[in-house]
Amino acid sequence: MHPALFFLLFLAAIAVCACIANLLTGGMFLEVSNAKAIFCNCIYPCFVAWALCFMFACGYTDLSLGGVVVLGSFAACACGNAWGYPGLLIGSLVVGTLLVFFNFFIFAFTKIPSWIASISLAMIYEAIAVFLRANTGTRTYFAAELNRSLRGLALWPTNLIVLIIALLIIYVLYNRTGLGMNARAIGGNADVSKVLGININRTLLCIGLLCGILVGFASAIQESYNVLTTAMSGLVSLQMIYKPLAIALLAQVLQKRINIILAVPFCALIIYGIFNLMTFFGVPSGTLQDLVLGAFLILFGAIGQKGTKEVVK
Repeated sequence: MHPALFFLLFLAAIAVCACIANLLTGGMFLEVSNAKAIFCNCIYPCFVAWALCFMFACGYTDLSLGGVVVLGSFAACACGNAWGYPGLLIGSLVVGTLLVFFNFFIFAFTKIPSWIASISLAMIYEAIAVFLRANTGTRTYFAAELNRSLRGLALWPTNLIVLIIALLIIYVLYNRTGLGMNARAIGGNADVSKVLGININRTLLCIGLLCGILVGFASAIQESYNVLTTAMSGLVSLQMIYKPLAIALLAQVLQKRINIILAVPFCALIIYGIFNLMTFFGVPSGTLQDLVLGAFLILFGAIGQKGTKEVVK
């Protein structure tokens, strides 16, 4: 089947499922307010999912991104309250970029499996966040709510414009630049890539910079949407990447027919639409909804790795 035809059928299937969900909820699912709520919830996870797509392409997984988002959100709040929108963006982008770049520096030069290193890094970032919240000298800046006049990034239609612009840029970077092609080559076979002249470490560090920018921007959007971000400990920050991870894995399942970058926003709508529907039916969040999310992660991961003969990183 031609990819364009499959994409149209995919969109039609989403529309049909949305109509069925609307009937099941007595017309509430597709109400303007509810549809906007689903869409607004999808923006932050899309940026994290795009970062994960680049990581998957080069064979890495970073489980510390939730901790990075917490610290990036703290910086967005403190700098945003001090300097407005420029501070909101600069604070989150600087923190997100530096931390994810540092993560990739660890991955590239220590050769520790990325999932092991990133769990350790997640605990470090959580500890830093708890310290910033608890310390009397920093609590004033990092325990405050974001000024509500700075919520524009999370509100309609600004969030739609931001998503479209980001989608176009990320699509080009992934599919039409040497960085994206080198990342996929490294993920396919790092040894062959090295023989072909690809500088492995430099490419990984560049991917780290790009993913850091995406995660930093996600932090600004997340803080704009939630206004207040809480510090987490005991690896609770991992929960912040479960849905983005499910989105990225579902997009990976579809990538043989739909470009993975283009698939991410639609997969986000599917995931958040399902959870919104479960809320309508009274399925408790934090228990049964997490059970469903865990099942999705296993299912999408298994399908995405179908046919892979070597060890999955």
